[in-house]
Amino acid sequence: MAHHLSPPNPAKLMGSAIEVGMMMAEAQSVIAMRMLGMWGIWSVTPAEDGRMISEKVYAMTKANTDATRVAMNGGSLDEIAAAAIKPIRNKTRANAKRLGKRGLKKG
Repeated sequence: MAHHLSPPNPAKLMGSAIEVGMMMAEAQSVIAMRMLGMWGIWSVTPAEDGRMISEKVYAMTKANTDATRVAMNGGSLDEIAAAAIKPIRNKTRANAKRLGKRGLKKG
């Protein structure tokens, strides 16, 4: 049986576009802080290298699962996009906040 998607809400699609923009900015800051950590300039924990990989697997799996669930329940395109973006944005936001608090390495 074919499922028909309801039309997207342009305002909600714009909200998702803003979320993607924020996610990209946060991801860039996280990459910068992790690189500075590898160079001994930014304070990071030894577990940071492993987190770079493991968190992506979890976030991408959750994004896929959540978006698929919304689509299978007849969600609109904007709802599907929002479901896919949310777990990834949650991770980039948390990482930027966590790493930002650590600051420059002392000593």
